[in-house]
Amino acid sequence: MIELTPEFAVFLMFSLMLLGLLVGHPLAFVLGGVGAMVGLLGWGPGALYMIVARTYTTLTNQILIAIPLFVLMAVFLDKSGIAEGLFTSMMHLFGKINGGVALAVTILSIVFAATTGVVGASVVSMALMSVPVMMKYGYDKKLAAGVVTAGGTLGILIPPSIMLILMADQSGQSVGRLFAGALLPGVLLGMLYFMYVLFISFRHPEKAPALSAQERGEVSTAQLLRMLLVNFIPPIILILGVLGTIWTGVATPTEASGVGAFIAFVLMILYGKFSWKTLYISLRQALITNAMVMATIIGASIFTGVFLGLGGGDVVTDFIMSLEGLGRWGIFFMMMLIVFLMGFMIDWIGIIFICFPIFLPIAEQLGFDITWFVVIFAINLQMSFLTPPVGYSLFYLKGSVDASVINLGQIYRGIVPFIVLQLIGLMVCIFYPPIITYLASLIG
Repeated sequence: MIELTPEFAVFLMFSLMLLGLLVGHPLAFVLGGVGAMVGLLGWGPGALYMIVARTYTTLTNQILIAIPLFVLMAVFLDKSGIAEGLFTSMMHLFGKINGGVALAVTILSIVFAATTGVVGASVVSMALMSVPVMMKYGYDKKLAAGVVTAGGTLGILIPPSIMLILMADQSGQSVGRLFAGALLPGVLLGMLYFMYVLFISFRHPEKAPALSAQERGEVSTAQLLRMLLVNFIPPIILILGVLGTIWTGVATPTEASGVGAFIAFVLMILYGKFSWKTLYISLRQALITNAMVMATIIGASIFTGVFLGLGGGDVVTDFIMSLEGLGRWGIFFMMMLIVFLMGFMIDWIGIIFICFPIFLPIAEQLGFDITWFVVIFAINLQMSFLTPPVGYSLFYLKGSVDASVINLGQIYRGIVPFIVLQLIGLMVCIFYPPIITYLASLIG
């Protein structure tokens, strides 16, 4: 046991965390390992009681049960084949104009986000469906990479979102209110991507050609309408079944997630995609994803417990409040800058666990609406999925396509305009709060 000053504890914990990440260890083990080591240094064997207590509390948290069920829902929906059918119909709907395939990806990303809540499933599905088509028609590789990664990232913001569930748990806010508050900002980001693709396609038609007349002629208007109805109605039913039951108070988020998983399973059967092998693959994929998410949550919880227990929270809070000369909004933007910079090195789970216990009391003290602040925080975290070196969406895409098709350098360059669009969307939501607060205010 060593006497650690709060300032040295902050320096030691973040230094060890960055070292562990640079070496290449998974974030869950880095956060949990650093928390355990520093806890043992500062408190001795007594730290083990805190580690066990926080782990047990996390694993028995009723709200977090919704996360594995929403992940399972996303996997079942992915296996149902609805996404492929919807993409094909949207591609033919926009096929006559330049950038039609990229526009279809953007619209599908919004719809798919409202039925999954998982970034990995969205990005990988979009990549496998759309990248070969865009490469076939000679799309600019950077534009293709940006559309797929940014669009797929909407899955973590547009409800039902596992990130918002975790935020609700950590902030004490209603899941339903956060879902309502994040809906319009998520759609706003999707529309900004849509308009950007339209602009690029108009200015540089060679970067996003339209479908050929021959391919457009393969689908009649009647066939297109049928495809849209067959593939659009089930996701709408799923969205209403999940979000509708939460917002009307019929079901809790945990119960609604179970309903969503069941509806997605039924859709997989109705679309003729069910088999015992598919069920096994789906359950295994959901298990792997959930294990990763829950391990990271446990590791982040241990890190945060030690960090706050050794006085790290007070150090950061005192530093931020010492900037009172910047005024209320200056401190707010300083907190947003910290979140943005942390997104370069840490994933969203770690950022939430580290920042929420510090930033939420400050935001409340400064008079900000907490629901609005949490949703703004969530919009800011969108960029953590796109900023290297830890941008998960970039590596989901890289793992889904061959390097000879789109390499990592092209992916990095392709996401830059979309990060700018995310910043624009963030500023709109900051300076026009009703985009967040109006729907949230309607939820009891």
